[in-house]
Amino acid sequence: MPVCAIHLLSLTPSTTLPGFLNTLHSQRETIKPLIISRVIRWIILPTSLSTPELLARNIHWDILLILPSTTPLPFPLTPLIQHQWTVHAGVPSRLLHDFHTKNKNLLNPKKEDIPPLTGSMTKPRVSSSSQGLELSPELREWISGFAGTEEGRGAVSMLNLLAFKAGRKEDYLRYGAEFARSIGKRRGGDAKIVGSVIRGKGDHTELRDNGEGWDEVALAHYPSIEHFADMLASEDYQAVNQKYRVPSLKDTFILCTSEIGLGIDGVGREGSKL
Repeated sequence: MPVCAIHLLSLTPSTTLPGFLNTLHSQRETIKPLIISRVIRWIILPTSLSTPELLARNIHWDILLILPSTTPLPFPLTPLIQHQWTVHAGVPSRLLHDFHTKNKNLLNPKKEDIPPLTGSMTKPRVSSSSQGLELSPELREWISGFAGTEEGRGAVSMLNLLAFKAGRKEDYLRYGAEFARSIGKRRGGDAKIVGSVIRGKGDHTELRDNGEGWDEVALAHYPSIEHFADMLASEDYQAVNQKYRVPSLKDTFILCTSEIGLGIDGVGREGSKL
């Protein structure tokens, strides 16, 4: 099973996003990313695992970079990076086969291939917090700011890190099956990268807190932030989420990202052509 590196990067104050992308592009002979995304915001914060590394000093993450190998980032990039958090995961070959073509089709769909919103946001199910992957008032307000805009119609990718309670992984797999079959699919949701975290004793692949650590990583695609909100606000999604996903997790985090050149990534629709 191929091993991929998932890097979260915080750029130095003097480094601009275009400057980082230009340097990354200059290393195209040695580094061939699967995913280059701008981190937009936290959806769910980790509560116990890797919190010093991910949240200390209110770290603002700028870039999600997913590479199809564990080769360290090339030296020209290191002076541009202030903080880095990396996890390695084994990803099934079938997901990586012709990945760029499949991803391009997801990011540039035909109009008729984008599912309509189900109307959940007209009478949304709202919770006080988004930590259970529910629509909180604060998250709802943020998403509503994109309603009807070009940015709101741009695709988003949600980076998920997952740690399962003992004996509860099967429950999460049931959630994943329902996501793929109905609750996510009907909103255009697609788990385009899913992998098992690799933890090796005493090296940089280790991610452990008191002998425990992350178990899986997933990158889920949605046609727009509005499709994501439509899912969270729905009764059909929350019935499955509360039954299978929430009880199965010891810890998790979700980061909303936008692949470079799309909508709300702040670079512009053309972005940097890498």
